[in-house]
Amino acid sequence: MKNPFFKYVILSILSILIAEIFKKAIHYDNSLYNSLCEQLTSLQIKNLTGFQKRWQWIEYMFIPAILLIKTILIAAILYIGLTFSDRELKFNRLWDAVIKAEFIFLLVPVFKIIWFYFFQTSYTLKDIQNFYPLSALSIIEYTELQRWSIYPFQILNLFELTYIIYLGYQVGQLTNTHTGKGLKIVGYSYVHVLLLWVVTIMFFTKNYS
Repeated sequence: MKNPFFKYVILSILSILIAEIFKKAIHYDNSLYNSLCEQLTSLQIKNLTGFQKRWQWIEYMFIPAILLIKTILIAAILYIGLTFSDRELKFNRLWDAVIKAEFIFLLVPVFKIIWFYFFQTSYTLKDIQNFYPLSALSIIEYTELQRWSIYPFQILNLFELTYIIYLGYQVGQLTNTHTGKGLKIVGYSYVHVLLLWVVTIMFFTKNYS
């Protein structure tokens, strides 16, 4: 499959399917109801969940849209990073590499399904939202952290590390150099922007939550 758009379509379909399986496996509707029952009446919850189900199709559009924006932005960041080296690549090939790397993150909801289905069978909506497998947060109790500090602990995970290494490998292959050179390009571009993104999220969470 040399066409990156076809891979993007496959990625989007798999993301939607896994998201639906995740909701069913962890009984998301029940967790949502239990979370809301402390704040809303039964009628309000019924109206809210009914509204959510009627407009569920928007979620099916939202996931592909987010994936498209994310992969194009990361490809653009890598493309800019290449301008500071002596290598040139077509944007389409970088986008293809980013989409292939994005498949790594499909494992995150799979791991979450396994965790909540077999191990932590008693959980709340907050547990689901804050749990990130194979991350620094998984070895720290999130209730002991300030809300603004949860996100960086989620980002420090093996999936993100694998993603960065795989991107470095792909860039090394595409530039006919080696993985080390590719990792430098990814480090100078994507990793720096990722750190800026994390700091931005922390800032807004701390000041506007």
